Amino acid sequence: MSHELFMRKALEEAAFAAEEGEIPVGVLITCKGKIIARAHNQTERLQDVTAHAEMIAITMATAALGGKYLNECTLYVTLEPCTMCAGAIAWAQLGELVYGASDPQRGYKRLSPPVLHPRTKVTGGILETECSQLVKKFFQEKR
Repeated sequence: MSHELFMRKALEEAAFAAEEGEIPVGVLITCKGKIIARAHNQTERLQDVTAHAEMIAITMATAALGGKYLNECTLYVTLEPCTMCAGAIAWAQLGELVYGASDPQRGYKRLSPPVLHPRTKVTGGILETECSQLVKKFFQEKR
């Protein structure tokens, strides 16, 4: 499957988050082309500031693989990860990160030095318009 097809599935997760009143971020983790985890933000539902989609999906993926490293995995996320999630992605030694929309206010890329593991391949801007529109629409409706 292509990055676009997996990102569309992550967008489905983000839509579930929006329906639940959560910031619409969705994640999919694949290993060798197979989906092993999918999640969306649950910070409101769980009243837990760490319940970001990436954190939940990483926990699911490591459980599915029976180990703490995701070096053969790809994480698809609709919005650039925050610094907390980037730290978890680094500790998991993720093989590849693919994200949709950039987050110039809270995204990890604004930090220096880089947070991610040096071997993690990064691809951004996949279905960027769809991903950013979902977040913009959510916040417009909140106001």
